[in-house]
Amino acid sequence: MKHLITLMVGAVFALGAAQASAEKLILKFGHVGNPGSLFEASVNEFVKNANARLGDRAEVQAFGSSQLGKDKELLQKLKLGQITFSLPSSVMSSVADEFGVFEMPYIIKSRDHMKAVQAEIGESVFNAAAEKKGYKILSYFENGFRHITNNTRPVNVPDDLKGIKLRTPKGAWRVKMFKLYGANPTPMAFSEVFTALKTGVIDGQENPYAQIWSAKFQEVQKYLSITGHVYTPAYVLVSAKHFAKLPEDIQKDLMAAAAESQDAVYAMAANLETELLENLKAGGVTVNEADKDAFIAASKPVYDEFASSVDGGADLISTVQSLAK
Repeated sequence: MKHLITLMVGAVFALGAAQASAEKLILKFGHVGNPGSLFEASVNEFVKNANARLGDRAEVQAFGSSQLGKDKELLQKLKLGQITFSLPSSVMSSVADEFGVFEMPYIIKSRDHMKAVQAEIGESVFNAAAEKKGYKILSYFENGFRHITNNTRPVNVPDDLKGIKLRTPKGAWRVKMFKLYGANPTPMAFSEVFTALKTGVIDGQENPYAQIWSAKFQEVQKYLSITGHVYTPAYVLVSAKHFAKLPEDIQKDLMAAAAESQDAVYAMAANLETELLENLKAGGVTVNEADKDAFIAASKPVYDEFASSVDGGADLISTVQSLAK
């Protein structure tokens, strides 16, 4: 009888534990970053901070390497409530016109400049634009300063890009920019780039060092040209509708975790820039410093088109430029 009671008590506790486990809210964070990328490190920082705050009420789980989809698929899954978070970057320029300002070559000068932009117009311009499209930005992380790799020749000035088939993200302004420089821009999902480079479908690509290194592009590219042509923020993004359905205390903890993670993300990004450039050099890639003044001079038509075609575009460019330190 005593043994039976012990079994019954054990069963009750097991059932209770199973119910508690079943009731725990699982929040999925999908992103495209590979192992070793800044995206992975950034998401892991957020997951650590979020779960420390959430305790037993909920758990954030990360799914990188495009496991849950590519950028546009992840945006759709946010809307459908199939995931809670994603970390889009350049693709946001295809969601709302305002984000295209970050596609203007050399407009963001430093991380301090980006912080100033976020503080001054983040809420009123970019957060508001995202919410009009059904999204909510919890924080601003980073993709980083982008540089060009290819197998054809070192790129010193825009003319060196002529005829080079260059992968770009699926954002209209990046395509316009590289067409202007003389390249043959080819929009392609990040997860497809390594194979396309290896097989010669494309000649080159452009990304921050962390993305280049973690995707092992140095194994299939001869030249790295330090252009720093665009700084791309990344956004901790949720569906406004589905996020609002979460318990209020969980919403607050997630927003706080996203905000507190930003400084660590920027610090990691700065460290990786120095470390990974040395790694890429050691990996056998030929590295050159491009003539940035030549690229800046060639970029004016892109600015002019943004100013004339985007509502408030000229003022937005002016505001962002005025916040540089």
